[in-house]
Amino acid sequence: MFNLSSIPTTTTEPRHVKALILGAGPAGLSAALYAARADLQPVALTGTQIGGQAALTHTIENYPGFPEGVGGAELGDLFKKQAERFGATVEFDSAQAVDLSQRPFRVRTDNGEFTADSLIVSTGASPNKLNIPGEAELTGRGVSYCGTCDGWFFKDKKVVVAGGGDSALEEALFLTRFATSVTIVHRRDALRAGAILQKRAQENPKIGFIWNTVITEAVGGEKLVAVKLKDVQTGSESDLPTDGLFIFIGHTPNTQLFEGQLEMQDGYIKVDDRMHTSIPGVFAAGESADPHFKQVVTSAGMGAAAAIEATHFLEAHGG
Repeated sequence: MFNLSSIPTTTTEPRHVKALILGAGPAGLSAALYAARADLQPVALTGTQIGGQAALTHTIENYPGFPEGVGGAELGDLFKKQAERFGATVEFDSAQAVDLSQRPFRVRTDNGEFTADSLIVSTGASPNKLNIPGEAELTGRGVSYCGTCDGWFFKDKKVVVAGGGDSALEEALFLTRFATSVTIVHRRDALRAGAILQKRAQENPKIGFIWNTVITEAVGGEKLVAVKLKDVQTGSESDLPTDGLFIFIGHTPNTQLFEGQLEMQDGYIKVDDRMHTSIPGVFAAGESADPHFKQVVTSAGMGAAAAIEATHFLEAHGG
Protein backbone atom coordinates (compact mmCIF):
# COMPACT_ATOMS: atom_id res chain seq x y z
CA MET A 1 0.00 0.00 0.00
CA PHE A 2 1.25 3.47 -0.86
CA ASN A 3 2.41 5.40 2.21
CA LEU A 4 0.47 8.63 2.51
CA SER A 5 3.25 10.24 4.53
CA SER A 6 5.67 9.86 1.63
CA ILE A 7 4.00 12.84 -0.05
CA PRO A 8 5.50 15.94 1.60
CA THR A 9 2.96 18.18 3.27
CA THR A 10 2.53 21.78 2.17
CA THR A 11 1.75 24.88 4.19
CA THR A 12 -1.37 25.60 2.14
CA GLU A 13 -4.57 23.60 1.87
CA PRO A 14 -4.78 21.31 -1.17
CA ARG A 15 -6.91 22.49 -4.07
CA HIS A 16 -9.85 20.20 -4.59
CA VAL A 17 -11.08 19.45 -8.11
CA LYS A 18 -13.62 17.08 -9.61
CA ALA A 19 -11.31 15.98 -12.41
CA LEU A 20 -7.53 16.35 -12.45
CA ILE A 21 -5.71 15.57 -15.68
CA LEU A 22 -2.00 14.84 -15.67
CA GLY A 23 -0.53 15.82 -19.02
CA ALA A 24 -1.52 18.24 -21.76
CA GLY A 25 -0.78 16.41 -24.97
CA PRO A 26 -3.51 15.30 -27.40
CA ALA A 27 -4.93 12.85 -24.83
CA GLY A 28 -4.86 15.25 -21.88
CA LEU A 29 -6.28 18.24 -23.74
CA SER A 30 -9.00 16.15 -25.38
CA ALA A 31 -9.90 14.85 -21.93
CA ALA A 32 -9.93 18.45 -20.66
CA LEU A 33 -12.29 19.46 -23.47
CA TYR A 34 -14.77 16.67 -22.81
CA ALA A 35 -14.59 17.04 -19.03
CA ALA A 36 -15.14 20.79 -19.34
CA ARG A 37 -18.19 20.29 -21.54
CA ALA A 38 -19.54 17.97 -18.84
CA ASP A 39 -19.12 20.86 -16.35
CA LEU A 40 -16.47 19.05 -14.33
CA GLN A 41 -14.28 22.19 -14.30
CA PRO A 42 -11.16 20.09 -14.94
CA VAL A 43 -7.61 21.17 -14.26
CA ALA A 44 -4.97 19.85 -16.65
CA LEU A 45 -1.32 19.98 -15.64
CA THR A 46 0.97 20.40 -18.61
CA GLY A 47 4.08 18.64 -17.37
CA THR A 48 7.16 19.78 -19.26
CA GLN A 49 5.59 20.26 -22.69
CA ILE A 50 2.19 21.62 -23.61
CA GLY A 51 0.94 19.64 -26.56
CA GLY A 52 3.06 16.65 -25.56
CA GLN A 53 5.49 14.97 -27.93
CA ALA A 54 3.24 15.96 -30.84
CA ALA A 55 4.20 19.58 -30.26
CA LEU A 56 7.77 18.72 -31.27
CA THR A 57 6.69 17.47 -34.70
CA HIS A 58 7.10 20.08 -37.42
CA THR A 59 4.11 19.01 -39.52
CA ILE A 60 1.39 16.47 -38.69
CA GLU A 61 -0.17 15.28 -41.92
CA ASN A 62 -2.47 12.53 -40.70
CA TYR A 63 -4.70 14.33 -38.22
CA PRO A 64 -8.25 14.58 -39.65
CA GLY A 65 -9.49 18.02 -40.62
CA PHE A 66 -6.15 19.42 -41.79
CA PRO A 67 -5.74 18.34 -45.42
CA GLU A 68 -2.57 20.43 -45.81
CA GLY A 69 -1.13 19.28 -42.50
CA VAL A 70 -0.77 21.23 -39.26
CA GLY A 71 2.20 22.14 -37.08
CA GLY A 72 2.45 20.06 -33.93
CA ALA A 73 2.76 23.10 -31.67
CA GLU A 74 -0.10 24.81 -33.47
CA LEU A 75 -2.36 21.79 -33.03
CA GLY A 76 -1.55 21.67 -29.32
CA ASP A 77 -2.41 25.35 -28.98
CA LEU A 78 -5.74 24.80 -30.76
CA PHE A 79 -6.53 21.89 -28.43
CA LYS A 80 -5.75 24.11 -25.43
CA LYS A 81 -7.86 27.04 -26.61
CA GLN A 82 -10.83 24.80 -27.32
CA ALA A 83 -10.66 23.16 -23.88
CA GLU A 84 -10.32 26.54 -22.17
CA ARG A 85 -13.29 27.91 -24.08
CA PHE A 86 -15.52 25.45 -22.23
CA GLY A 87 -14.01 26.10 -18.81
CA ALA A 88 -10.96 23.86 -18.50
CA THR A 89 -7.95 25.23 -16.64
CA VAL A 90 -4.54 24.40 -18.08
CA GLU A 91 -1.64 25.03 -15.71
CA PHE A 92 2.11 24.79 -16.22
CA ASP A 93 2.87 22.35 -13.44
CA SER A 94 4.13 18.78 -13.01
CA ALA A 95 3.09 16.00 -10.66
CA GLN A 96 5.83 14.79 -8.33
CA ALA A 97 3.98 12.19 -6.23
CA VAL A 98 0.54 10.61 -6.15
CA ASP A 99 -1.50 8.73 -3.59
CA LEU A 100 -4.26 6.62 -5.12
CA SER A 101 -5.02 4.59 -2.00
CA GLN A 102 -8.30 6.39 -1.36
CA ARG A 103 -10.61 9.02 -2.79
CA PRO A 104 -10.19 11.87 -3.12
CA PHE A 105 -6.85 11.11 -4.72
CA ARG A 106 -3.87 13.21 -3.71
CA VAL A 107 -1.33 14.66 -6.12
CA ARG A 108 1.73 16.61 -5.05
CA THR A 109 3.05 18.97 -7.74
CA ASP A 110 5.90 21.40 -8.21
CA ASN A 111 3.63 24.22 -7.10
CA GLY A 112 1.43 22.67 -4.44
CA GLU A 113 -1.04 19.87 -3.84
CA PHE A 114 -4.36 18.74 -5.29
CA THR A 115 -7.10 16.43 -4.16
CA ALA A 116 -9.29 15.03 -6.93
CA ASP A 117 -12.48 13.03 -7.14
CA SER A 118 -11.27 11.55 -10.42
CA LEU A 119 -7.90 11.38 -12.12
CA ILE A 120 -6.99 11.03 -15.78
CA VAL A 121 -3.40 10.02 -16.44
CA SER A 122 -2.11 11.21 -19.80
CA THR A 123 1.56 11.66 -19.02
CA GLY A 124 2.74 10.49 -22.44
CA ALA A 125 6.17 9.11 -23.18
CA SER A 126 9.79 10.26 -23.41
CA PRO A 127 12.30 9.57 -26.18
CA ASN A 128 14.49 6.51 -25.80
CA LYS A 129 18.25 6.89 -25.70
CA LEU A 130 20.93 4.78 -27.38
CA ASN A 131 22.85 4.63 -24.07
CA ILE A 132 26.20 4.74 -25.81
CA PRO A 133 29.45 6.39 -24.72
CA GLY A 134 29.43 10.13 -25.37
CA GLU A 135 25.67 10.41 -25.80
CA ALA A 136 24.91 12.10 -22.49
CA GLU A 137 28.01 14.29 -22.55
CA LEU A 138 27.30 15.57 -26.06
CA THR A 139 23.56 16.09 -25.69
CA GLY A 140 22.97 19.70 -26.66
CA ARG A 141 26.37 19.80 -28.33
CA GLY A 142 25.51 17.79 -31.41
CA VAL A 143 23.30 15.05 -29.98
CA SER A 144 19.56 15.76 -30.09
CA TYR A 145 16.20 14.02 -29.78
CA CYS A 146 14.17 16.71 -31.56
CA GLY A 147 14.78 17.80 -35.13
CA THR A 148 12.07 20.43 -34.94
CA CYS A 149 13.73 21.97 -31.90
CA ASP A 150 17.34 21.86 -33.05
CA GLY A 151 17.36 21.52 -36.84
CA TRP A 152 18.10 25.21 -37.45
CA PHE A 153 21.44 24.86 -35.66
CA PHE A 154 22.63 22.42 -38.33
CA LYS A 155 22.25 24.63 -41.36
CA ASP A 156 24.73 23.63 -44.07
CA LYS A 157 26.03 20.76 -41.92
CA LYS A 158 25.99 16.97 -42.09
CA VAL A 159 23.78 15.02 -39.68
CA VAL A 160 23.02 11.41 -38.83
CA VAL A 161 19.61 10.04 -37.85
CA ALA A 162 19.30 6.86 -35.78
CA GLY A 163 16.06 4.95 -36.33
CA GLY A 164 13.79 3.52 -38.98
CA GLY A 165 10.22 4.28 -37.92
CA ASP A 166 7.80 7.06 -38.81
CA SER A 167 9.29 9.61 -36.44
CA ALA A 168 12.83 8.96 -37.71
CA LEU A 169 11.83 9.54 -41.33
CA GLU A 170 9.60 12.52 -40.54
CA GLU A 171 12.44 14.19 -38.69
CA ALA A 172 15.00 13.22 -41.33
CA LEU A 173 12.86 14.85 -44.02
CA PHE A 174 12.50 17.95 -41.87
CA LEU A 175 16.24 18.13 -41.30
CA THR A 176 16.86 18.30 -45.06
CA ARG A 177 15.56 21.88 -44.85
CA PHE A 178 18.80 22.79 -43.10
CA ALA A 179 21.46 20.09 -43.42
CA THR A 180 23.47 19.43 -46.54
CA SER A 181 23.09 15.68 -45.98
CA VAL A 182 21.10 13.40 -43.70
CA THR A 183 22.32 9.83 -43.20
CA ILE A 184 19.83 7.39 -41.70
CA VAL A 185 21.47 4.56 -39.77
CA HIS A 186 19.20 1.56 -39.22
CA ARG A 187 19.96 -1.72 -37.49
CA ARG A 188 17.88 -3.70 -40.00
CA ASP A 189 17.79 -3.94 -43.79
CA ALA A 190 14.28 -2.50 -44.11
CA LEU A 191 12.48 0.47 -42.60
CA ARG A 192 9.49 0.23 -40.27
CA ALA A 193 8.00 3.54 -41.39
CA GLY A 194 4.87 3.90 -43.49
CA ALA A 195 5.10 3.50 -47.25
CA ILE A 196 4.54 7.18 -48.08
CA LEU A 197 7.29 8.32 -45.73
CA GLN A 198 9.66 5.67 -47.06
CA LYS A 199 9.05 6.81 -50.64
CA ARG A 200 9.65 10.46 -49.76
CA ALA A 201 12.86 9.68 -47.89
CA GLN A 202 14.22 7.39 -50.57
CA GLU A 203 13.51 9.96 -53.27
CA ASN A 204 15.06 12.87 -51.37
CA PRO A 205 18.54 13.57 -52.80
CA LYS A 206 19.85 14.74 -49.42
CA ILE A 207 19.00 11.51 -47.61
CA GLY A 208 21.23 8.44 -47.59
CA PHE A 209 20.96 5.11 -45.75
CA ILE A 210 23.35 2.82 -43.90
CA TRP A 211 21.71 -0.56 -43.31
CA ASN A 212 22.29 -3.36 -40.78
CA THR A 213 24.32 -1.00 -38.64
CA VAL A 214 24.24 0.36 -35.10
CA ILE A 215 25.85 3.45 -33.61
CA THR A 216 28.18 2.47 -30.79
CA GLU A 217 29.65 5.80 -29.69
CA ALA A 218 29.24 9.55 -30.07
CA VAL A 219 32.69 11.06 -30.50
CA GLY A 220 33.70 14.57 -29.60
CA GLY A 221 34.99 16.99 -27.01
CA GLU A 222 33.39 20.42 -27.01
CA LYS A 223 31.03 19.22 -29.74
CA LEU A 224 30.16 16.09 -31.70
CA VAL A 225 32.55 15.34 -34.54
CA ALA A 226 31.75 11.73 -35.49
CA VAL A 227 29.85 8.57 -34.62
CA LYS A 228 31.29 5.08 -34.42
CA LEU A 229 29.41 2.46 -36.43
CA LYS A 230 29.25 -1.32 -36.24
CA ASP A 231 27.87 -3.59 -38.94
CA VAL A 232 25.63 -6.10 -37.14
CA GLN A 233 26.22 -8.75 -39.81
CA THR A 234 29.99 -8.60 -40.28
CA GLY A 235 31.01 -6.96 -37.01
CA SER A 236 33.19 -4.46 -38.90
CA GLU A 237 33.56 -1.02 -37.32
CA SER A 238 34.05 2.41 -38.84
CA ASP A 239 33.87 6.12 -38.04
CA LEU A 240 31.43 8.47 -39.73
CA PRO A 241 32.23 12.20 -39.41
CA THR A 242 29.12 14.23 -38.61
CA ASP A 243 28.03 17.49 -37.03
CA GLY A 244 24.82 16.14 -35.53
CA LEU A 245 23.26 12.93 -34.24
CA PHE A 246 19.47 12.85 -34.01
CA ILE A 247 18.06 9.85 -32.14
CA PHE A 248 14.54 8.60 -32.91
CA ILE A 249 14.25 5.03 -31.63
CA GLY A 250 10.91 5.10 -29.89
CA HIS A 251 9.62 6.26 -26.53
CA THR A 252 9.21 4.99 -22.98
CA PRO A 253 5.93 5.76 -21.17
CA ASN A 254 6.16 8.32 -18.35
CA THR A 255 4.48 6.14 -15.75
CA GLN A 256 7.07 5.81 -13.01
CA LEU A 257 4.89 7.81 -10.58
CA PHE A 258 2.26 5.08 -10.68
CA GLU A 259 4.44 2.02 -10.13
CA GLY A 260 3.06 -0.08 -7.30
CA GLN A 261 -0.29 1.68 -7.46
CA LEU A 262 -1.70 1.03 -10.92
CA GLU A 263 -1.51 -2.26 -12.77
CA MET A 264 0.97 -2.04 -15.65
CA GLN A 265 2.46 -4.11 -18.41
CA ASP A 266 5.88 -3.31 -19.88
CA GLY A 267 5.67 0.14 -18.32
CA TYR A 268 2.30 0.97 -19.86
CA ILE A 269 -0.73 1.51 -17.63
CA LYS A 270 -3.25 -1.25 -18.24
CA VAL A 271 -6.71 -0.03 -19.19
CA ASP A 272 -9.86 -1.74 -20.33
CA ASP A 273 -11.81 -0.72 -23.43
CA ARG A 274 -13.29 2.20 -21.48
CA MET A 275 -9.96 3.61 -20.27
CA HIS A 276 -10.51 2.34 -16.70
CA THR A 277 -7.35 1.49 -14.79
CA SER A 278 -7.08 -1.00 -11.94
CA ILE A 279 -8.30 1.67 -9.48
CA PRO A 280 -11.90 2.95 -9.78
CA GLY A 281 -11.95 6.64 -10.55
CA VAL A 282 -8.53 6.62 -12.19
CA PHE A 283 -8.41 6.57 -15.97
CA ALA A 284 -5.51 6.60 -18.42
CA ALA A 285 -5.18 7.70 -22.02
CA GLY A 286 -2.61 8.35 -24.71
CA GLU A 287 0.90 6.97 -24.91
CA SER A 288 1.09 6.25 -21.17
CA ALA A 289 -1.49 3.53 -21.83
CA ASP A 290 -1.05 2.79 -25.53
CA PRO A 291 1.68 0.31 -26.52
CA HIS A 292 0.21 -0.22 -29.99
CA PHE A 293 -0.96 2.77 -32.03
CA LYS A 294 0.84 5.84 -30.63
CA GLN A 295 -0.89 8.29 -32.96
CA VAL A 296 -2.19 11.77 -32.24
CA VAL A 297 -5.68 10.82 -33.37
CA THR A 298 -5.86 7.69 -31.22
CA SER A 299 -4.49 9.53 -28.19
CA ALA A 300 -7.13 12.21 -28.62
CA GLY A 301 -9.84 9.55 -28.85
CA MET A 302 -8.58 7.83 -25.72
CA GLY A 303 -8.58 11.15 -23.88
CA ALA A 304 -12.17 11.85 -24.88
CA ALA A 305 -13.22 8.35 -23.80
CA ALA A 306 -11.45 8.74 -20.45
CA ALA A 307 -13.27 12.01 -19.74
CA ILE A 308 -16.64 10.52 -20.68
CA GLU A 309 -16.01 7.60 -18.34
CA ALA A 310 -14.83 9.95 -15.58
CA THR A 311 -18.11 11.84 -15.95
CA HIS A 312 -20.12 8.60 -15.62
CA PHE A 313 -18.04 7.58 -12.64
CA LEU A 314 -18.65 10.83 -10.81
CA GLU A 315 -22.36 10.67 -11.55
CA ALA A 316 -22.47 7.22 -9.96
CA HIS A 317 -20.10 7.80 -7.04
CA GLY A 318 -20.45 11.48 -6.27
CA GLY A 319 -18.00 14.25 -6.72
